[in-house]
Amino acid sequence: MPTGKVKFFDEDKGFGFISGDDGQQVHLPASALPAGATVRSGSRVEYGVAEGKRGAQALSVRVLDAGPSMTKIQRRPADEMAIIVEDLVKWLDITGGKLRKGRYPDRAEGRKIAAVLRKVADDLDA
Repeated sequence: MPTGKVKFFDEDKGFGFISGDDGQQVHLPASALPAGATVRSGSRVEYGVAEGKRGAQALSVRVLDAGPSMTKIQRRPADEMAIIVEDLVKWLDITGGKLRKGRYPDRAEGRKIAAVLRKVADDLDA
């Protein structure tokens, strides 16, 4: 199977292009990616190729390397993260108190908490 790097991928439009190690440009539809996989510019992939209406198209893509981490580049300074983590702990404390009284947060608040937890986890994991 050929390998290459993702030249670009637009999640909103659902496609991108792979620059193959052999120099071939291959169309990358989102449907060719494994379920739950994400790619960005620079991701190394292995793929099958089929000729479509518009030229070479990737099939059965396997992500070999997710590519350069933009999270590390955009990471907040540690002193800013300390404040965010402290505020998050307070927010979770309040939520924990409500849960002890038998009340789950409403859907909108639950989504906000989950989004903040994911973002903080990404920043800490970078």
